[in-house]
Amino acid sequence: MVDIYQLLLQIGAIKKGEFILRSGKKSNYYVDIKESITDPRILNILISSIADQLNETSENPNAIAGMELGAVPLIVALSLKLNIPYIIIRKEKKEYGISNRIIGKIPNGQIAIIEDVVTTGKTVSDCISLLRESGAIVRSVYAIVDRNEGGEPLLSGMGVNLHALVKMGANNGSK
Repeated sequence: MVDIYQLLLQIGAIKKGEFILRSGKKSNYYVDIKESITDPRILNILISSIADQLNETSENPNAIAGMELGAVPLIVALSLKLNIPYIIIRKEKKEYGISNRIIGKIPNGQIAIIEDVVTTGKTVSDCISLLRESGAIVRSVYAIVDRNEGGEPLLSGMGVNLHALVKMGANNGSK
């Protein structure tokens, strides 16, 4: 089994320095999954690891979903690997066309959400709420990295389990 934390370090996906995160928080490290998954070898390793997690938790979702942009390559690759449909969640409603935030069909049964990095959990909690408002059953989120900055307790309060390949610790290392 591949040590995902070590892989992310080796490929330069974990960057040290001073960063402002999407949440507005300051951090001395940044996790850049988006650039890393443009490499098919890295994408395959990450998707295989998420598929293994899904098998370990005995979840059999009827579809997977993810927020644009970061999760899209992940959900497309995982959809192909598992042969199940995927759903893309837009960050904002379009001002033209049919202006849906949800691209894809909500199936009967469970949807698993796939995320690249979870920090506070706000983005993924918005996805969960939107999907649930549309009739979906969401019980789990699978992430490459959990920064351990509030995401897990927020999701737990929504009745959703967070499964992460890497859980960052106080020393910016994996737990």
